[in-house]
Amino acid sequence: MKNLLSENAAILIIGNEILSGRTEDKNFNYIAKKLSEHGISISESRTVSDNKEEIIKALNDLRKKFKYVFTTGGIGPTHDDVTAESVAQAFDVELEVNNEAFKILEGYYKKIGSEFNLVRQRMARIPKSAKLIENKISAAPGFNIENVFVFAGIPKVMHAMLDITLEKIDKKDSIIKANIQVDAPEGEIAQILEKILRVWTDISIGSYPFYNSDDDYGVKVEISSLNQDQLKKATNDLKKQLSKESIKYK
Repeated sequence: MKNLLSENAAILIIGNEILSGRTEDKNFNYIAKKLSEHGISISESRTVSDNKEEIIKALNDLRKKFKYVFTTGGIGPTHDDVTAESVAQAFDVELEVNNEAFKILEGYYKKIGSEFNLVRQRMARIPKSAKLIENKISAAPGFNIENVFVFAGIPKVMHAMLDITLEKIDKKDSIIKANIQVDAPEGEIAQILEKILRVWTDISIGSYPFYNSDDDYGVKVEISSLNQDQLKKATNDLKKQLSKESIKYK
């Protein structure tokens, strides 16, 4: 499926718990959908452990390749939360206690009646020159430095941080999609899909085979475009071509 959008991004998921299978990642799907609605497409996703060298290497690679990089995980108070330190090293800047972040956290823990101890104060360490990303759920902020946006790994918190971030990023045209389920193997419709792509150059087609049983299989075809008229015409053309070959669809 060719990429329709010029605003490309990458996601860097950070956490041993994700790689080990102890925790299921629930952030990627949310990020991808929200970015697509905002006119930004995900071109690459990586998952790395809580290892500074791995994070720095992945981050430096991705931030040079893509307009935006969104990271999740590793900005909590424990010893294995090394994302902030890793980002600082990747950008070759100091990791310092951010006064604004410190005050936010201090006020939050005072409000809920908990001690703002040295462990929790670690969450106020932010790479120098980075801008804070508000955390309306549990106070500890994320941050943005150049084209990198650093979010918490907890889904509810990450969702809130992403929503706030997207308010500050110019929205581009969203992709419009149409879906057709074809009752035939992918090999029987491949040439038809190629023909549609040659005729309608402002669209993208993705084909996704499924197999539930011997009498329940086929291909889910997704047609995407930034142009509503092109999408409608290409979809009608595909249905016409399928009908010519007596291939059922719905």
